[in-house]
Amino acid sequence: MGEFPRLQTKRLHLVQIDHRYKDELFEILSMDEVTRYYGKDNLVDTEEASELIDHFYRLFHEKRSIRWGIIWKENNQFLGTVGLNNLNLWNKKAEIGYELHPTYWRRGITLEAVIKVLDYGYHDLDLYRIGALTFPQNIASNELLRKLGFKQEGTLRGYLHQNYKAHDALVHSLLRPEWIGKRRRFIRFRDRFHIGSF
Repeated sequence: MGEFPRLQTKRLHLVQIDHRYKDELFEILSMDEVTRYYGKDNLVDTEEASELIDHFYRLFHEKRSIRWGIIWKENNQFLGTVGLNNLNLWNKKAEIGYELHPTYWRRGITLEAVIKVLDYGYHDLDLYRIGALTFPQNIASNELLRKLGFKQEGTLRGYLHQNYKAHDALVHSLLRPEWIGKRRRFIRFRDRFHIGSF
């Protein structure tokens, strides 16, 4: 993949996550409302955030994941992350993942970031399938995926472990031909309401 791919939308920069963002990353991933359906326990200190940033860096250079920091153009604030996890270029597949600071919920930011990452995955990486795993109770995330055209495939029983408990996970997927059709509808919607580029 070479150099880390910097992406942008009308309101957002999607950048490589480095240690300048460790405090913001720690704040977000230590909040119960963010991690409730995350599939991992809360971070407990900034050292864990630093280790996670190093992990993102390693996985990118091993071509197994790309995790972007979501930066609000208006004030350069770090809002959260979005990424392609379990990336397998040979088999043309990955899984989408994301989280956002609650202050910025319900502004269409995650939708905007995910659309850009899906475009990058299907066009630049030539992926055919992008999947997602969610908690059944995560209504907001499940609705976001449905809006993007993902199909729910089934349930993995006891697949996620968090807070010393096993949790079921819903499996979703979106194939490249499905995204192409859905993307055209997003563009028509954007142009109709003069939203600007995603």
